[in-house]
Amino acid sequence: MIVLMVTYKCFPEKRDEFLEMIMTEGIDEASRAEDGNLAYDYFIPAGGGDTLLLWEKWRDEAALRAHSCQPHFKRLGELKGEFVLETLIERYMA
Repeated sequence: MIVLMVTYKCFPEKRDEFLEMIMTEGIDEASRAEDGNLAYDYFIPAGGGDTLLLWEKWRDEAALRAHSCQPHFKRLGELKGEFVLETLIERYMA
């Protein structure tokens, strides 16, 4: 199993709009529906300012690779260009 903890450092006061766009466009639901996805959840950290966290769990490397080829993954990348200053990804094997 592969676990990703993604930290999005958003442009000032853009975090909530970014999260709203993700949910409105169904990016979160589409990711959860993928074969091999075990978890895909967004969190707003207490006192996190303009930070948004994403916790993902994938069955294996093949499922994670397939995820990166999906149209909703591409759309998330486009949204990041509008709302995100920096993306940090921590990867864990379980």
